[in-house]
Amino acid sequence: MPTTSLDPVLITGCSSGIGAATADLLVKAGHTVYATARRPETLADLEAAGARTLALDVSSEESMATAVKEVEAQHGRVGTLVNNAGYGEYGTIEETDLDKVRAMFETNVFGLARLTQLVLPGMRRAGRGRVVNIGSMGGRITFPVGGYYHATKYAVEAISDALRNEVRGFGIDVVLIEPGLIRTAFEEGVHATVASGAGSQGDSPYAALLASNAASTSASYGNSLLAAGPESVARVVLSAVESSRPRSRYVVTPAARALIGARTLGGDRVWDAYIKRQFKA
Repeated sequence: MPTTSLDPVLITGCSSGIGAATADLLVKAGHTVYATARRPETLADLEAAGARTLALDVSSEESMATAVKEVEAQHGRVGTLVNNAGYGEYGTIEETDLDKVRAMFETNVFGLARLTQLVLPGMRRAGRGRVVNIGSMGGRITFPVGGYYHATKYAVEAISDALRNEVRGFGIDVVLIEPGLIRTAFEEGVHATVASGAGSQGDSPYAALLASNAASTSASYGNSLLAAGPESVARVVLSAVESSRPRSRYVVTPAARALIGARTLGGDRVWDAYIKRQFKA
């Protein structure tokens, strides 16, 4: 661990997946890590590995403020914040329950933003700090049936870009991690939200698209050339945390880089043709 390391590291959403893998890797690298989750009992393995654990629900102001105060009481400030907590609410734009969409924005966007607000004063006083936001390739490209989830990740892109230039003068870096398909419980969540949504009814005008999406999602996550394990993201986060000059963006997985490049260079016609072929839309 370099002497320039910005500890302690506070990580949200550590009960499984990317958050758990990241907390575990940073602990093994010698960092002081606060692993958090809504249900702290899910963090037993990380605590046994050496992480400090806290309850933190990013949809609760009280929970966020309490967690930040506890870290600051021990260390003076949060050195690095890794905003990882998030989930996907999937379905078509027409049929998805907007109350569920609002709840997703509360976690994926407003929770991220508020927790960042809470740690920034301490970072400014210290004259250094780092905010690492876990975005997605889905903040640069958009697939059907995932429009509202993509909207949250596009929002994280905008927040990260604005914040990076607002806090640079205070010695604070902002880094955006953009994973591609990562094998976690996320795929199960995608299928579950679609299955429970209005579009699950057999008479949905989007039934064929939803079925095609389910098949394509399963095939993509099952393809070792397209999907990777959460440890691949954890390694990139470790690099971003330890680098003396971190990049503003890190795209994780070759497939994600290829898709983002195709979307950027090909324009709407090329992308729409790819979507039509992929989803038989």
